[in-house]
Amino acid sequence: MLFKTYSEVDAVTMDNDVAKGIAARVVLGKADGACNFCMRVFEIAPNGHTPRHAHAWEHEMFIYSGKGEIFGNGKWNPVKAGDVVLVNSDEEHQIRNNSSELLAVVCLVPSGAPEL
Repeated sequence: MLFKTYSEVDAVTMDNDVAKGIAARVVLGKADGACNFCMRVFEIAPNGHTPRHAHAWEHEMFIYSGKGEIFGNGKWNPVKAGDVVLVNSDEEHQIRNNSSELLAVVCLVPSGAPEL
């Protein structure tokens, strides 16, 4: 069994034309011995966003804190702390923080998918 504090994991920052205002952490992954899934935490600053993209694997998201919007099914969908989202494989999606507070999202991807 392994215990960690997510905030002690080094963050990879993303701040460019494609992804803005993001601190991303692989909190459980291959380096920790996780064989089936990778757990990531994304902290998205106000006015920040992930890239709009699609990929061959599904993933699950838990909105830990804050509020924002997720693009899916061809439209922007509001999300808030406590919401869960299933992104199906090959579905175009993007997360954006349109609020004045930090948006934190826990995201699970299967092994074999890029960890970040």
